[in-house]
Amino acid sequence: MNYFLETVETIERGVGFKHFDVTHIFWLVAFVVFTAVCTVIYRKLPENKRKVFRWIFAGLIIADEIFKMSMLFALDLYTPKYLPFHLCSINIFMITWHAIKPFKALDNYLYAIAIPAALLGLLFPTWVKLPIGNFMHIHSFTIHILLAAYPIVVTLGGDIKPEIKRLPQALLILLCLALPVLGINFWLDTNFMFLMSASPGNPLYFFEEQFGNHLIGIPVLLPIIMVIMYLPVLIVKFIKMGKEKTPSVRKN
Repeated sequence: MNYFLETVETIERGVGFKHFDVTHIFWLVAFVVFTAVCTVIYRKLPENKRKVFRWIFAGLIIADEIFKMSMLFALDLYTPKYLPFHLCSINIFMITWHAIKPFKALDNYLYAIAIPAALLGLLFPTWVKLPIGNFMHIHSFTIHILLAAYPIVVTLGGDIKPEIKRLPQALLILLCLALPVLGINFWLDTNFMFLMSASPGNPLYFFEEQFGNHLIGIPVLLPIIMVIMYLPVLIVKFIKMGKEKTPSVRKN
């Protein structure tokens, strides 16, 4: 049976994939290869061409989202849950903003928030009901690959410079996004940013099972994620400081 035009609401059970099965691993490998190739290309580009590269990348992300929306409208399957208010969907606009006009706080938001969000989406996808030959399956993986790859590539290219002192600004941006989204959830009975509940496979689901509320996991997991993201930044900084303090040895 052809499942290409189905969504998680319409597809029958038992035709999807499982976390870290062959299908999932294929997409993860594709992400690593794509990001590595883009990083190599980006690092070799001069500044004027890097800007064009970022614009093209942002354009691909927007085109991917437009493809999804167009298909849903054409199939008359569009519902409020597909509005772009999940964190990764919001990051489509944040990356576009960055491609047009980057600034320090946004740099650190993309590094500290957008990268982990997209990576968690790739590692723990919520669209496991959908098989690989499905437009929403393809979109869900490709959009998360693009959303993770953009800030990773730009960071490894040296144009995003993570700074711990900017972390509060990044977290403030996240809070300013979450508060109105919470109101939208109450209004539309949705679950954007997983603020209302967590589904199986989501790391927050553990806290819902153990403590009865998945939101308990946010103050637990967020500091861990921030340490993982900024510890390498501190290590690199200390290494550079050590090299600068080490006097050079003159040869006779």
